[in-house]
Amino acid sequence: MNPKLNITIKLFENLEPRVLLSGFKGYTPSQIRHAYGIDQISFQTTVMKRIGRGNYIPVQKNVAGDGTGQTIAIVNAFRPIDIKGDLATFSKKYKLPMTDGYGKPVLTIAQPQGKPPVNGAWATETAMDVEWAHAIAPRAHILLVQAISDSTDDLLTAIDYARNQPGVVAISLSWGGSGSPFDTSNNTFLTTPAGHIGGSGYANSGIAFVTSSGDEGVVSAWPASSPNVITVGGTTLTLDSRNNIKTEVAWSGTGGGANAGDHDMTADVAYSGDPNIGFSVFCSTPDSGYVGWQTLAGTSGGTPQWAGLIAIADQGRAYQGKVSLDTATQLHQLIYDLPDEDFNDIITGSNAAFSASVGVDKLTGRGT
Repeated sequence: MNPKLNITIKLFENLEPRVLLSGFKGYTPSQIRHAYGIDQISFQTTVMKRIGRGNYIPVQKNVAGDGTGQTIAIVNAFRPIDIKGDLATFSKKYKLPMTDGYGKPVLTIAQPQGKPPVNGAWATETAMDVEWAHAIAPRAHILLVQAISDSTDDLLTAIDYARNQPGVVAISLSWGGSGSPFDTSNNTFLTTPAGHIGGSGYANSGIAFVTSSGDEGVVSAWPASSPNVITVGGTTLTLDSRNNIKTEVAWSGTGGGANAGDHDMTADVAYSGDPNIGFSVFCSTPDSGYVGWQTLAGTSGGTPQWAGLIAIADQGRAYQGKVSLDTATQLHQLIYDLPDEDFNDIITGSNAAFSASVGVDKLTGRGT
């Protein structure tokens, strides 16, 4: 590790307002999947159909875009009391599977530095990240990597562990550190190791690193300032009675904007993030008196969901015999090369310093 590191790591999650849910308020997985069109994604692949004893023929089959064969790694600090139980409660409520596309338990927990202590604030973040990555890509495997503390070195160690695990195609980082002249030395942790085994067992695959732009306006932070990540800004999203997008504007708390030197906090993409609407989350670890069903959001809510969407894209690539996408060498440019109609361009709304506009802007990038 770099002994000169001088970064204070913190959660980006906007915890207020946070509502105890008697009626399960906050957006549900089915609402978000429909609003953003994720429930319409399917792929055509070839399967072998048995037509007699020992005889098979290839046939074309449509399969759902659900992340099958891909692993999403979530890197956070400390640990909740019972994240597997929290995920089970969430999945039961919203009728989501508890096995991945290979029939294995959907969640694996790794503690490469030993068992961390429980921390309430990080527990709610972890619950939101795990549950909502699962909500978007319900058959992807989730690898939760728990750093033993939220120090820079411990979180970098956890990232390094995650990026070296076979099957990982996306790493979700819903936190950030205040700007430092040594930030750029950390960017090597946000790269794909040589020969990486990605989704569906493909060698020489890439990893997508996804992070939050922050919930405090224009604040210089890492990893959002790194060129090796996809940075997610936040929107205020409202839906109509059929769960289609009614309005979507830049959220007033979203990070985004140009900073001095090498720190560029411009968002690449965006996602629902306004905590006044939020996502339904279950967490059994007490945090400031809150426990159970809650409404949480912030730009850290969109980060694991974009990781889930990338896992779905990599699932489709695997069916075509293609490797998973690498952020720095492929995915970043591909996002900007996609046609305008692939995005909901966010053209109104602002934070303290910048406003959304037609086309790419600092707050919401290409849009949602």
